[in-house]
Order: sequence, then structure tokens, then C-alpha cells
Amino acid sequence: MNRRPSPILEHGIVAAGGPLLVFSLYLVFAGHNQPGGGFAGGLVAGVAVVLAWSAGGSQTVRRIVPIRSSALLGAGLVVAALTGFGSLFAGLGFLESGYLEISIPIIGKIKAGSTLAFDVGVYLVVLGMTLGLVRALGEDRPDEKGAM
Repeated sequence: MNRRPSPILEHGIVAAGGPLLVFSLYLVFAGHNQPGGGFAGGLVAGVAVVLAWSAGGSQTVRRIVPIRSSALLGAGLVVAALTGFGSLFAGLGFLESGYLEISIPIIGKIKAGSTLAFDVGVYLVVLGMTLGLVRALGEDRPDEKGAM
């Protein structure tokens, strides 16, 4: 499909893409204590991918995110599953939250929960699914390349 790229859309995506990804990461890391989490963060990152696709097409998305969507989906499922089984090995119930508190000299105490690892897994699954959908729906079919 031949189309003229919109310079306004392209520059808008360049300006908005970085803040969207930073906000998505904020949602992931703040999600176990505040509203947000892996699903909401993954959706926001997915919006950045869809906007990049709308500005430059599938080739732009492949250039920006060279990772296969199936690799992101698989990694996310493995991280989420290991989080669940990790709590069993720690003597807790499946997917029961465990906390680790570390004292760093300059920063102070940092408390991290197993929910953060689960949120990262969900984030990767949602981002991989969005990436797979954009790549599947955005590709030109071989029989349509010469049409109109």
C-alpha cells in the first residue's frame, strides 16, 4: 500500500513515544502499591506501538522493536509462571506475595514484592500480544501489493 506519511503524525509520535514508554514503566513499578500494574503498563506501551505503526507502517515497528512478538509472549509467560512457582518453593501458596527488604547505604531500605515480577511478566505478555497484532494486521498481503 503506497501512502504518503504525515510529517505532523511522525513528529508527534517521536515527541510522545518516549514519555508514553516511561509512563508505562512507571505504571508497572508503581502497580503493586498504587493503581496500575503490568496490564495497564502493557496497554500504554501497546498504544506507543500502535501509534508508531500508524505513523510509519510495519517496517517502522520492525525497526523500533526488532524482537519477535512470540519471544515477548513466551518470556512474559515464563516470568509470570516462575513467580507463581517461586512462591511455592518459598513455602507460600501459589502466587502468594512475598517481600524482600534490602538496605542500601545511600538510598536506604528498598522493599520489593514478588508482585513486581508478576507485573513484569504480564507487561511482556500484553506488549507481545499488541506487537503481534500490529504486525499481523499491518502487513500487506502479497496479492494486494500491485492492486490500486
